[in-house]
Amino acid sequence: MTMGRIIFYEDRNFQGRSYETSSDCPELTSYLSRCNSCRVESGCFMVYERPNFMGHQMLARRGEYPDNQRLMGMTMSDCIRSCRMIPMHRGSFRMRVYERENFGGQMHEILEDCDSFSDRYRMSDIQSCNVMDGHWLMYEQPNYRGRMVYLRPGEYRSYRDMGINSMMRFGSMRRIMDSC
Repeated sequence: MTMGRIIFYEDRNFQGRSYETSSDCPELTSYLSRCNSCRVESGCFMVYERPNFMGHQMLARRGEYPDNQRLMGMTMSDCIRSCRMIPMHRGSFRMRVYERENFGGQMHEILEDCDSFSDRYRMSDIQSCNVMDGHWLMYEQPNYRGRMVYLRPGEYRSYRDMGINSMMRFGSMRRIMDSC
């Protein structure tokens, strides 16, 4: 299995001190005073605006990100505070989504990408889920747009378990394939 590798830089345009990792890093400020650019040399990573994989998050695929505005958009903080490596997955994908917290209410099993959750499943909200197989990105809006949330295999009983602390509706979802 190929491991990912990402290099973070304190300043824009890959300047200043750097820190390289091939694994999860819950607190980048342990290594750098700030992080304003990065280079993904292999694999895929989720980068987060807050420590411990919290706050706004963005998928970083192989490539160069000379400033965080290009990676994270104008609404995000100017610093990356944590990152999570997304391992390669070549098997099946399966997730159950629930209308209410703690796996309550209506349930649907998802096996493939879905560009509009409300159109396909006629369910108003997702407040908990169980990811059985694969790694997924949940998007705030239909057609894979807006804020995103990375979900790896596990049980997510509430928004808090998903790493978000506000009520965020999910409009679409996509599998993270091995093309990272």
